Amino acid sequence: MEAKQLHQAPPPSRSPDYLAILQAGPRLKLLQQVHARIVISGSGHSRSLTTKLFSFAIAATSPVGYTRRLFLSIPKPDTFLFHSLITLTSKFNFPLESILYYRRMLLANISPSNYTFSAVIKSSAALLTLNIGKTVHCHALICGYGLDSYVQAALLSFYAKSGHLGIARKVFDKMPEKTVVAWNSLISGYEQNGFGKEAIGLFYLMQDSGVKPDSTTFVSLLSACAQLGAAGLGSWVHEYIVRNCFAINVVLGTALVNMYSNCGNVSKAREVFNSMKEKNVVAWTAMISGYGMHGHGSQALELFREMRVHGQLPNTVTFVAILSACAHAGLVDEGHQIFASMRQDYGLVPSMEHHVCLVDMLGRAGQLNEAYQFIKDMIPREPAPAVWTAMLGACKMHKNFDLGVEVAEHLLSIEPENPGHYVMLSNIYALAGRMDRVEKVRNIMIRNRLKKEVGYSTIDVDQKIYVFSMGDKSHPETNEIYLYLDELMSRCKEAGYIPASESLMHEVEEEEREHALRHHSEKLAIAFGLLKTSPGVAIRVVKNLRICEDCHTAIKYISIVAKREINVRDRLRFHHFKDGSCSCQDYW
Repeated sequence: MEAKQLHQAPPPSRSPDYLAILQAGPRLKLLQQVHARIVISGSGHSRSLTTKLFSFAIAATSPVGYTRRLFLSIPKPDTFLFHSLITLTSKFNFPLESILYYRRMLLANISPSNYTFSAVIKSSAALLTLNIGKTVHCHALICGYGLDSYVQAALLSFYAKSGHLGIARKVFDKMPEKTVVAWNSLISGYEQNGFGKEAIGLFYLMQDSGVKPDSTTFVSLLSACAQLGAAGLGSWVHEYIVRNCFAINVVLGTALVNMYSNCGNVSKAREVFNSMKEKNVVAWTAMISGYGMHGHGSQALELFREMRVHGQLPNTVTFVAILSACAHAGLVDEGHQIFASMRQDYGLVPSMEHHVCLVDMLGRAGQLNEAYQFIKDMIPREPAPAVWTAMLGACKMHKNFDLGVEVAEHLLSIEPENPGHYVMLSNIYALAGRMDRVEKVRNIMIRNRLKKEVGYSTIDVDQKIYVFSMGDKSHPETNEIYLYLDELMSRCKEAGYIPASESLMHEVEEEEREHALRHHSEKLAIAFGLLKTSPGVAIRVVKNLRICEDCHTAIKYISIVAKREINVRDRLRFHHFKDGSCSCQDYW
């Protein structure tokens, strides 16, 4: 009875112990001193004081050990204390602690509330622990909280973050009231799992339902636009934000920078970046990365120097961005200096991503021996497959067949299920004229049921995204697209274009090769864009794989005969084609 009364009656605001806790705040040493004084004074059993201690302790730095000991000192934790612990540990990003307290709560035979379930589900999402999240979901249903709005919102976010979008959509569809938070969770889930087109479709449904978007909606939507290269919709979002007087904070500003960079308008990205009142390391890194993917290595370096002048310390992601920029621009000396500065100036240990960037940089520059020596001498332990893949790409680029075969065979020994390695090895053998080896590699792929990753290209026309794959005939205007593309390629051949058949896997006859090359996804997307847009309008295409040599050459000629600027973003970088030239200067 006494404990219940203590729980129900909070300490008076003038209580010395209560005031001492408030004065200590989220500072662990001071809280421990106050705690000791409370125990000595005989007030150690006051649940209100204990809960207040917990609330500040969990907000402190490195509180886990202390809060666990504090919890174990309480003989019979009640519902209120458990609820406070679970929600606070979830709020301050200690998800494992939140789940552990939830389990102790169940062992104590205390029933959770809807808020408790929401906090535990949020913690399961943070840890990406699908089995625990599903178990909590079942428990919530048993306890009658299946239709509770807070629990549903937490479940929606959990399944979306875990990549189980089908279940997330079912939870969403059952929600009686779909708030902007619910819409944001679903849109974000689709975008973060690589379904940008579906995320944009959900945004249109959200508009139709009458729910007004907020800043969080636009961050996810801009990320989806960046993913697909949807420049039209991205620009509309920017205009909407300005027109409706949304505050462009660092998160929204960075999303705009990222969108414009990924949609081919790096100058507009810089304009947004310059207008941002607050810039954190993520914003600086996004702009440096934008310059890098467009091949503007010098501007990336200049911005990297400016970042340091402004007192913003780069992180490991920043170094990936700047090293990648050096690789795409051929700035080898500068790249070496930056790589060395990671340890020397910032105490950062280079990871696999940084090793890949350096090997890629040396390989692109034709310094294959240096790249190979770096892998052998400078990388501790066995290098990651991605490092060897970068080395293999350089061997193919510079037609070093002997080293390429050695690297490819090593890759296959450590990653035998990756079809990309077989394709690259086959191409290297083909370029070396070893057709017997090409056939052998093909047979291994068939026997192991390995298939090459399917290439596709997207194009944004009138704020609608169209997707094309090689030889695609699913579009309602297929006949017109193919007729126009055939005419376009004939004009290109008259202008001097010669198909580079060696780009294929050499399994078809000569005439068939040219036909297959002609119908690569990026060519179909470009043909459609030229058909559907007015003269003078730039064509923007996004390809999920690296652009092949033949398409790169063909698009140069298309830019001449069609008199258009054509921008293609492949897996690695941007290619801006104009008047028969590419911004990469054939360095990609």
